[in-house]
Amino acid sequence: MNPIHAKETSFHNNWAEATEVTAVRVKAAFEAPTAVELKYILKEVGALAGKQILEVGAGLGEASVYFALQGAEVVATDLSPAMCVFQQKLAAHHGVKITSFAGSAETLELDGTFDIVYAANLIHHLVDKTAFLEAARRLLKPGGLFISWDPVRYNPVINLYRKMANKVRTEDEAPLGRNDIREIEHYFPGCRLKFFWLLSQSLFIKYFILNRHHPNSVRFWKKIYEETDSTLWWWHPLSWADNQLILKLPGLRWLAWNVVVIARKL
Repeated sequence: MNPIHAKETSFHNNWAEATEVTAVRVKAAFEAPTAVELKYILKEVGALAGKQILEVGAGLGEASVYFALQGAEVVATDLSPAMCVFQQKLAAHHGVKITSFAGSAETLELDGTFDIVYAANLIHHLVDKTAFLEAARRLLKPGGLFISWDPVRYNPVINLYRKMANKVRTEDEAPLGRNDIREIEHYFPGCRLKFFWLLSQSLFIKYFILNRHHPNSVRFWKKIYEETDSTLWWWHPLSWADNQLILKLPGLRWLAWNVVVIARKL
């Protein structure tokens, strides 16, 4: 096994084995006020009932299970065998069925094609992004959607956070830059980009300074789904400014935390 794959597999096996099914917030990941990326994706995709979806790098399986709850037929893959086992437990807990199997995103060997290939927080982990993009394109039906979202590499606050959170992420991760986006555009011409979280990153600063949560003890990107509208009264105007004003500016948008890519196979 590739040395980086081996480290990624071990890290994510340990994560899966240390997680309780009841602790995974499937609906909140898509419906909480802070689930801005996922709400955007759902709005763009529309009804999922009857869609055949491949989730690559599915992790604990929140998205795969959510898609299944909406009536989709879901295949979930992950490099970590323990994550695949956990996905099945999570699906059973929510009364749905998904298909899971362990394998590298760079060497997807599947028969058939899908309406949607979905990759959340995956590409920045990959050793060979080109191989994954080629596989994703091959596995999509004509007119099918490629959807991904990942962190962007240019924001100093997020980069500091990532250095501090060295126990809850893998060391070989590489957040996306402009060259990575250009490579995605090569395989999926006409893809749409949507950036999220700039001023609204203040929520992370609050967790660290006011709540005194250390990034190695609390996964901030999971904790955001515990928030409610009443706790976010101060955050909503910042999120609105991000989405309606600041992150529409070509230069500033690259300082966002995450970028969503949506493309249709031509």
